[in-house]
Amino acid sequence: MNSLAWIGIIAWGLIITVFGMSTIGPVTEGSSIAMQAQDVVFLIAAGLVTTLIGIVGLVGFMGWIPGLQSAQKSYS
Repeated sequence: MNSLAWIGIIAWGLIITVFGMSTIGPVTEGSSIAMQAQDVVFLIAAGLVTTLIGIVGLVGFMGWIPGLQSAQKSYS
């Protein structure tokens, strides 16, 4: 995967998280609840996990994680 795909995964995770956070609001008497509490928690958690997956993938792709760097072979 190229870096643009990882950036897309990060953006998608942020969109899901923002959507989950935007559904949080105070519940007043007489108002109908649009979403269940577990749905909001699922959206926020899934968005944050997706963002974390994208960040780790992008960092690994860029070679910033020492264990994921490909060792250069010397043929001398």
